[in-house]
Amino acid sequence: MQLFDWIVLIVTLLFIVIYGSWKTKGSKSVEDFILGNNETPWYTVGLSVMATQASAITFLSTPGQAYHDGMGFVQFYFGLPIAMIVICVTFIPMYHKNKVYTAYEFLEKRFDVKTRSLAAILFLVQRGLGTGLTIYAPAIILSAILGWNLTFMNIVIGLLVIVYTFSGGTKAVNVTQKQQMFVIMSGMFITFFLILHYLPQDMTISSAMHIAGANDKMNIVDFSFNPEEKYTFWSGITGGFFLALAYFGTDQSQVGRYLSGKSVKESQMGLIMNGLLKVPMQFFILLTGVMVFVFFQFNPVPLNFNPNNKIVIEKSAYKDEYHALETKLNKLSEDKKVINLLYIEQLNLDYDNPILRKELVTLSNKEKDLRDRAKEIISKADSNSETNDKDYVFFHFILHYLPKGLIGLLLAVILSAAMSSTASGLNALASTTAIDIYKRNLKTQKSDKHYLNATKFFTLFWGIVAILFACVGTLFENLIQLVNIIGSIFYGTVLGIFLVGFYLRRVQEKAMFYSAIISQITIFVIYYFMIYIYPSGQEKLGYLWLNFIGAMLTILLSLFMQITFFRKQTVTTDLV
Repeated sequence: MQLFDWIVLIVTLLFIVIYGSWKTKGSKSVEDFILGNNETPWYTVGLSVMATQASAITFLSTPGQAYHDGMGFVQFYFGLPIAMIVICVTFIPMYHKNKVYTAYEFLEKRFDVKTRSLAAILFLVQRGLGTGLTIYAPAIILSAILGWNLTFMNIVIGLLVIVYTFSGGTKAVNVTQKQQMFVIMSGMFITFFLILHYLPQDMTISSAMHIAGANDKMNIVDFSFNPEEKYTFWSGITGGFFLALAYFGTDQSQVGRYLSGKSVKESQMGLIMNGLLKVPMQFFILLTGVMVFVFFQFNPVPLNFNPNNKIVIEKSAYKDEYHALETKLNKLSEDKKVINLLYIEQLNLDYDNPILRKELVTLSNKEKDLRDRAKEIISKADSNSETNDKDYVFFHFILHYLPKGLIGLLLAVILSAAMSSTASGLNALASTTAIDIYKRNLKTQKSDKHYLNATKFFTLFWGIVAILFACVGTLFENLIQLVNIIGSIFYGTVLGIFLVGFYLRRVQEKAMFYSAIISQITIFVIYYFMIYIYPSGQEKLGYLWLNFIGAMLTILLSLFMQITFFRKQTVTTDLV
C-alpha cells in the first residue's frame, strides 16, 4: 500500500459515507425512514438490489472459488431470472396492495400474528448472522494480508455503515449503493483487463480459455442428477430458484429495496433489471478468477495463499519440510510455464496438441498434491490454522501485481461491497424489529416520531450486534458458501409460508404455524445428518436442495394439516 493507494481508498469511502449522510439526512417519519417515501426510481431499485446481494464476500470468495473449482458455481444463479418473474407477477403487487412496511406484515393480514412473528424471528436470526459475516469477511482478509488488527477492522467497517444508515435509513442505503456499484464494477473491469494485459504477449483470450479448459476450469454446466454435487444445472434451476425466490421475495433486506419504489411498475422494472444482469455479472466475476488462474500459470505462486499460514510455518519445527515443498513448487511452476508457452504456440497454429494438454493436466495434479501436503504440514504446525485459502487468492493477486492506485481502488471495491450489503442488512433488521416485533407487541399507542426513533435505535443495536458477531466469527471453508448455507437453512420454510399465503387460500393460520415449525426443525435435522457431519466435498446432499425441501415440506404439511386437523377452520382473510 503506497500513499496514493491510501488516498484513493480513504477518499472513496469518505465520499460515500458523507454523501449518503448529507443527501438523506433528516427523516421525519417511519415511512420516510423505512420506505424512503416511495420515491426511488426503477434504476436505483435495480442497482440497490444488486448491491445488496453483491457483498464483499462475492468479490473475495467468488474469484477464489473459480481459481480452485472453475466456472461451475455460476449454475447457482440459473434459477434467479425465473424467480424475478414470479416475484414481479405475484409478490410485488400483493405487497403494494396491502401497503406494508415489511414483508412479514403481510403474513398477519393473511394468517395471524404468530405466523408473522415466526417468519420475522427466522429472518432476524439468519440475517443477523449474515450481516455479521458481511463485516467479518473483508475484515479478516484485510487484517491477514495488510497486518491490520481484525477487531479494529470489524469496528471500522461496522461504524462506517452505521453512520449513514442511522442517519437516512432506506433512502441513504439506496443512494449510497449507486456509488458503491459504480466503484465495484469499475474496479472489477479494470482488474480483468489488466490481467489480460499481464498475460504473455502472443496469448489471446481464446488460448487463455484453452489453458483454463485443459485444467477443467471451464466446465460451466453439469447436467448430472447426483444430489451430492453442490452445483449442477438441476440444483441451480430448482434449489437456486427457491433460494432466489426466498431471498428476493421474502428477505426484508431485499424486499425493503423495492418497496421503496415509486410504483408497482418501477419496483418490477428494478427487479427485472437485476434478473437480466445478475447472471452475466457473476459469470464475469468467476471468469476473472479463472483468468487469475491462467495468470499464475506464468508467474510465481505461493504454496498457500493465506499469509498467516506462512508465519505459522516459519515459527514451527516443520519449516524445512515446508520449504522443501516450496522448492518443488517453484520447479513445477517453471515447468508449467514452459509447457503452457509451447501449448499457446501450437494453439496459434490452430492445433490443440493432445500431448501438451495431457502434460498440463499432469502438472496441475502434481501441484494439487503439493498443496494438499502443505495443508497437512500447516495443520501439524497449528491445528487451529485455516488451511483453505480460496478467499485469499484474489487478494494476493491484487496486492502483488496491481499498480499503485489500483490497489487502493480494489480495497475500496471490497469495502464498498461490504458496506452496501451490511447497510441493507441493518436497515432490514431494524425495520423488522421495530415494525414486526416492537410496534406489534406494544400495548399502548405511540406517536410516529416514537417509532422513527425506535427504528433508528434498532439500527444502532443491530449494528453493534453485527460487529460483535464479526469479532467472534470463524472462517469457514469458503465465505460465500457459508452465507448461502445459512440462507438455505432458513429460507425454505419462510418461502413456503409466503407461497401458501399467496396461492393456497384454503390453508389457514393454525395449519400454517405448526407446519412451519415442523418444517424448520426437519431442515435442521436434514442439514446436520446429510451435510454438517461430513467433510467438505463428501456431503450426502448439496445444500441448495435445502431451499426446495424446506419450501415443499412447508406447503405439503400445511395442506395435510388443514385437511386432517383443521378442516372446520373458517376463512377469515379478505386478502385477494
